Amino acid sequence: MASSGDERRMVFDIRGRRKNVVKVVYAILALLMGLSLFLLAGSGGVGSIFDSGGTVNPAGQLEDQAEKLERQLRKNPEDATLLLGLTRARISAGNALAETNPETGEIAYTLESRQQLEAASQAWSKYLKTTEEPNPGGAQLAAQALFGLAQTSRTGPEAQANLRAASRAQQIVAETRPSLGSLSTLAIYRLYAFDYEAAAQARKEAATYANTKFERENLGNELDQIGKRAREFQQLQAKAEKEAREANKNSEPGIPNPLSGGNPLAQ
Repeated sequence: MASSGDERRMVFDIRGRRKNVVKVVYAILALLMGLSLFLLAGSGGVGSIFDSGGTVNPAGQLEDQAEKLERQLRKNPEDATLLLGLTRARISAGNALAETNPETGEIAYTLESRQQLEAASQAWSKYLKTTEEPNPGGAQLAAQALFGLAQTSRTGPEAQANLRAASRAQQIVAETRPSLGSLSTLAIYRLYAFDYEAAAQARKEAATYANTKFERENLGNELDQIGKRAREFQQLQAKAEKEAREANKNSEPGIPNPLSGGNPLAQ
């Protein structure tokens, strides 16, 4: 685990002449997405992003478990049960390695926790290729982990790929366990993936599970706010990419520009 704030920030470090401007953009976007995660929590929307589906063991034990599963997968690389178990173990290890501010509840992803979540993403992708009926519990964990990865991705395209993957995983949950929570969460993920038409469909379906007029109105108001944030995210991401292109033009030949392709979600 990273032992200091500087080490934690190294995953998202941005250097260059415009680093302060870009960091402000990145911080705003991370905040927008973080707020969205919890707006629907009162109605059972998102749940805890660090819910591992059970008691979380120490990170070392979870990593040992993951490595054991990987050894077994060398003999049976398309074993769906092993791949699902590996996905869960890597997510749990990543969650255990992350740090939480006891006063604010803010999550700090360490370099090690992100590596675990990236490994979980790879295992999940392989798992989906081996089964026609994905496990909804595993899909929910994967969706939450992928959304977390999107917030800490190092480039815009990487962030969008993680958001789309999170949406697909959450769709599995919503299709097998349709509810106000699962469908509203799907709408959130789709909004941040800029799939506004599909998000509107998920929102419509979520509203059918609202028990009262107040609950439906509350859902609509909250998703309206999140939709606004998603569009702000899209605009600011475009701004960050434009600044990166301009910085590339002004950079000296042969010297790579550290802003190129940066992710507006990273801090």
